[in-house]
Amino acid sequence: MRERRLKAIAIMLVAVAVFSLMDAVLKFFAMRYPPMEVAALRGATSLPFTLAPVLLAGRLRDLVPRRWPMHLLRGALSVVVIGGFVYAVRSLSLANAYSVFLSAPLLVAALSVPLLRERLEWRNWLAILVGLAGVLVMLRPSTSGLASLGAVAALIGATAYALSGIAVRVLTRTDTTVSVVFWTIGIMTVLTTAIAAPGWVAIERAHWKWLLALGVLAAAGQYLLTEAFRSAPPSAVSPFEYTALLWGAAIDWRVWQVLPSARVCLGGGIVIASGLYLIWRERGAAHAAPQESWQ
Repeated sequence: MRERRLKAIAIMLVAVAVFSLMDAVLKFFAMRYPPMEVAALRGATSLPFTLAPVLLAGRLRDLVPRRWPMHLLRGALSVVVIGGFVYAVRSLSLANAYSVFLSAPLLVAALSVPLLRERLEWRNWLAILVGLAGVLVMLRPSTSGLASLGAVAALIGATAYALSGIAVRVLTRTDTTVSVVFWTIGIMTVLTTAIAAPGWVAIERAHWKWLLALGVLAAAGQYLLTEAFRSAPPSAVSPFEYTALLWGAAIDWRVWQVLPSARVCLGGGIVIASGLYLIWRERGAAHAAPQESWQ
């Protein structure tokens, strides 16, 4: 069991690294093309890699959606997620965008109370409030640090991501994972393409190789992420998603010669600490539940 968990952690670390590289490619495109066009390209390059395994396995029936309204809702939310993130990385460094976006787990926990009727203890609420205070630290305007519009875009994207995560928890009760992924990406691609169409900018020939890289990295990251969560409980591997901040800072320094400001490091540290505390509390509750039912 221990070796299996260590393997899952290693896979998660690689998955985060791959997604960080993918986000660097997104930033490359975001600096040259309109945000919604970049979002559409992100979806279009992912669809073939999402569909191919299903076709090869002859399991097209797994794609049949059972809750169309929820699929449409999640597709629409994904437009906000990817649009907000692309705009954020266009304006900010990867590390700065990640710092705000990593508040999503806190928002999921908070929103699950009114939307899923879950209950949270006061300690969890305190951790959420402290984490959101860390976001406010990063949102404070500064000429040398975080650009306010980019930070707000990241926060809007993180909120939509949290709502999308809650929608997934509802959808997976009736629909397969591959159905949820395919229709979310498909609907998002159609919507972003429609929005971007009037101002579409032709892709330069030299950039086609980066489009291929975008699709390959997205597919590889999704596969590794799925494998990590399949090999160990979420509480064991989720904390390592926060290593994205380290990868973001490393890529920023290596490619764009920038580093996050002290305020971003402070606010990001508060957000990460709050998120890790919530994961630790959830893990403790999961371990306590079997004991309580046995007694």
